[in-house]
Amino acid sequence: MAMTDPIADMLTQIRNALKAHKQTVTFPASKVKQSILDVLEDEGYINGHSQAEADGKKSITVDLKYYQGQPVIDMIKRISKPGRRVYYGAEELPSVKDGLGIAIVSTSKGIMIGRKANENGVGGELLCIVS
Repeated sequence: MAMTDPIADMLTQIRNALKAHKQTVTFPASKVKQSILDVLEDEGYINGHSQAEADGKKSITVDLKYYQGQPVIDMIKRISKPGRRVYYGAEELPSVKDGLGIAIVSTSKGIMIGRKANENGVGGELLCIVS
């Protein structure tokens, strides 16, 4: 099966695993997915992630995070899609839930949260928002 948007598939698998109260979720690996998960881990939305290789194919396993039985990630949504890319300048990056959430942005300096991109004065493609 050909995936047209692997990032959206990853976010959907995380969303579905959280609804089913799973502890971990596994999907095919890529550098962009790894970078997005690094941001989620740094911001405290997931406990961690690890990469493994089986039969020559790399996969990522994400350790999901819960607080008092409820998922820490309330909402995770893909913004920029292959059919409609969404770009913002450094000053235009949106605030998610008045600063309680994060916007993950792909910039020329790597994938980072919107707040850090604004501090560095770089804009880029708005990949997804998380709260």
